Amino acid sequence: MTQRSWVLALAAVASFMVALDTLVVSTALTTIRLDLKASVEQLEWTVNAYNLSFAVLLMTASALGDRFGRRRLFTAGLALFSLASAACALAPDAGTLIVARAIQGMGAAAVMPLALTLVGAAFPPEKRGSAMGALQGLTGLAVASGPVIGGAVAQGLAWQWIFWINVPIGLLAIPLVLLRIPESRGSDDALDFPGLALITGAGFGIVWGLVRGNGAGWGSAEVVASIAAGVVLLAAFVGWERRATTPMLPPSLFRERAFSAGNGASFLMIAALFSAVFFLAQYLQTVLGLGPLGAGLRLLPWTATLFFVAPVAGTLVDRYGPRRFMGAGLALQAIGFSWVALVSDNASYVQMIPPLMIAGAGVSMAIPATISSAVNAVSAEHVGKAAGVNSTLRELGGVFGIAITVAVFAGAGGYTSFADGFQRALLVASAFSLAGALCAAALPARSRATRSAPLAEGSAAV
Repeated sequence: MTQRSWVLALAAVASFMVALDTLVVSTALTTIRLDLKASVEQLEWTVNAYNLSFAVLLMTASALGDRFGRRRLFTAGLALFSLASAACALAPDAGTLIVARAIQGMGAAAVMPLALTLVGAAFPPEKRGSAMGALQGLTGLAVASGPVIGGAVAQGLAWQWIFWINVPIGLLAIPLVLLRIPESRGSDDALDFPGLALITGAGFGIVWGLVRGNGAGWGSAEVVASIAAGVVLLAAFVGWERRATTPMLPPSLFRERAFSAGNGASFLMIAALFSAVFFLAQYLQTVLGLGPLGAGLRLLPWTATLFFVAPVAGTLVDRYGPRRFMGAGLALQAIGFSWVALVSDNASYVQMIPPLMIAGAGVSMAIPATISSAVNAVSAEHVGKAAGVNSTLRELGGVFGIAITVAVFAGAGGYTSFADGFQRALLVASAFSLAGALCAAALPARSRATRSAPLAEGSAAV
């Protein structure tokens, strides 16, 4: 294998692990509840503790990787993730499991954006789209198959094996990362500690409000104050970055149309994808009466397309630019989700197969296009920051999407009227996708990134 192949393979393995754990516990929650005697709120936090620390620390991890070495922090994140996975498996009670899941999210926050950055640094612009397509196709497959794998493992083995499986993979990957991936860095500027503190606080406030909205009430003092504080800190962060000598996120990046449009589309794309994953696995079990493994197998027409279509789409993005693939892909996802919602009244799985395949093909086209647009729009020294912003917004999109669609689902009757709530939630996911498709209209006809020079610092190490 060439050095670039090693970078892509190891980044893909690590990304798959951390993306899988985003939703892997969702179909195993019943088993965890019975085993650990957990309350409903504790079960909710078993999922949200991971997503919360993951989303909040993404940009901080990217900034630290640029300053101290991307490979170094990527390896540290992989080690922390593996150790926290063992702690999850050994957890004697729900409280310990929640804490271990939060630490898992911290490790994941270092792995995910730096995997993108390392791949971006290893490949020149003309080949970066296909590499990103392969990486994000596998990551998307992990997210989509998380409930499937979690249910199958919990049913066939025990819920602890959901976490144990990460440990040997991580321990094998760490020495290979140190041997096969070259070190790279961003700029040598001093760390922007005020910026780090402000964006971390802003992310925590907004995400806490989103994940607590359905439990505490969207109009509660806790949720309103949390989101308001997050917005105020975000505004303070923007103001600080405009004045800072060495900003962690130069405001000039958002003047690039490709960067802003790609990130907006990424946010909405993952909001729709996470929402659909969250409800489809439950629909197949609750309405159609399938077991966890049966539900997973019936999701394959949708999830398998992410693995096969995204690499091909990435190659085409390199050749023709991201605009048409972003717009068409997210439009297809919107069509697919709307179609699934309309036929769900008949409770017939066969009728869902064509729209699931359309939705899967659509998001597989959009994934490499949105990543390529956002990351390739910036100069070499800012690629780490760009990857961190993109990863943060995608994770926030997932939290946002699930929070909104769960609220819609609950408003339609929740589990007492599952089919009605499911239909409305899927239509909201479709609306997210359509809004993301509209972001493509803001892209230039041909992204500047495809004409840019290779990443100087990353390429020098290849």
